[in-house]
Amino acid sequence: MLNVHNLNYSSSRTLLFQRFSVIFTDALFVYAVHECCKCVDGKKACKELTEKPKFILSVLLLWNFGLLIVDHIHFQYNGFLFGLMLLSIARLFQKRHMEGAFLFAVLLHFKHIYLYVAPAYGIYLLRSYCFTANKPDGSIRWNTFSFVRLISLGLTVFLVSALSLGPFLALNQLPQVFSRLFPFKRGLCHAYWAPNFWALYNALDKVLSVIGLQLKLLDPKKIPKASMTSGLVQQFQHTVLPSVTPLVTLICTLIAILPSIFCLWFKPQGPRGFLRCLILCALSSFMFGWHVHEKAILLAILPMSLLSVGKAGDASIFLILTTTGHYSLFPLLFTAPELPIKILLMLLFTIYSISSLKTLFRKEKPLFNWMETFYLLGLGPLEVFCEFVFPFTSWKLKYPFIPLLLTSVYCAVGITYAWFKLYVSVFTDPPVGKTKKQ
Repeated sequence: MLNVHNLNYSSSRTLLFQRFSVIFTDALFVYAVHECCKCVDGKKACKELTEKPKFILSVLLLWNFGLLIVDHIHFQYNGFLFGLMLLSIARLFQKRHMEGAFLFAVLLHFKHIYLYVAPAYGIYLLRSYCFTANKPDGSIRWNTFSFVRLISLGLTVFLVSALSLGPFLALNQLPQVFSRLFPFKRGLCHAYWAPNFWALYNALDKVLSVIGLQLKLLDPKKIPKASMTSGLVQQFQHTVLPSVTPLVTLICTLIAILPSIFCLWFKPQGPRGFLRCLILCALSSFMFGWHVHEKAILLAILPMSLLSVGKAGDASIFLILTTTGHYSLFPLLFTAPELPIKILLMLLFTIYSISSLKTLFRKEKPLFNWMETFYLLGLGPLEVFCEFVFPFTSWKLKYPFIPLLLTSVYCAVGITYAWFKLYVSVFTDPPVGKTKKQ
């Protein structure tokens, strides 16, 4: 396994090591789910165990379709990492701020993709831990700032970072580490476009280039052939629209995150406000980040599960985001034997999610309007076309990228809608202080 010259290495022992190590490390995820369920408001009167918010949340997390296929079929250790993140969130709900900060610092050094949600942690800990009291209206009381708490937080993060990066610093290998953590030469999008804003941008550029060629407004010789849809991980230039640089994606991401950070500071809503901000940071980074992987959508889906059992509006956003985000992971499993597995697993999870949350909020308005229902039902015909119709058409050889393009663009619309709808709820919900006063 460790011989780097041994290409295409495969053995049953390696397979057993990979599978059992994933299962073993999932114990942390199970414990984190148990801790998160303690933070759920259990005031809803439910006679049946299966209708209780804690039971529904545990199923939504433990049997999450995306996590199941990414870890146990595609093979990664996301369960262990999400266990750390959920445990960190649970500790903040329990007012154990130092533990939450320590766990998140450890998580960040395990996988740097969690930088996406670091702004939410930083602002919330500064606002709710370093400042020890608020005014009756929920605004900040500036004279309650604690330097001792700030220094203790800083030392916690510093010690974790020193332990993690110290050996690389001692061996003068930090530049090598950062060059691999932030590979800007890999291009704007992954081989399969993550369903985000840039997928819509790429698709629009593709459509405009085709129209330009038909109207003879573009020179065919100057257009790169299938650069964005070649399946290669590399940098490419757009044909009609301006090409996007890493700096542009960084600016767009910061602009998208700032309103949620602003609300967390000036319009505090307690731990749930922090959780909303965390999800928006994850979604905004997914929407506008550089070279985003499709699996990064789980960074928003799993925390959103915690909100889904609290309010009907959050449940609606969760179901749209989850159904669309999970379907966007289908191209990860592309072999014929995996087709019925992924379809049946997703159907099971989706049907349970919708039915359980509808039962939980049966006394409130419907979770979906007609437009949302129509959009979600459209995933069925899309799957039929991509898997059962397109392979038998003449387009398969000339335009092999069409199924991936359609999947990415269709899912990007749903994820963008969920992101926008969550932002609206953040702006319209009253602060904690005003809610209690009313």
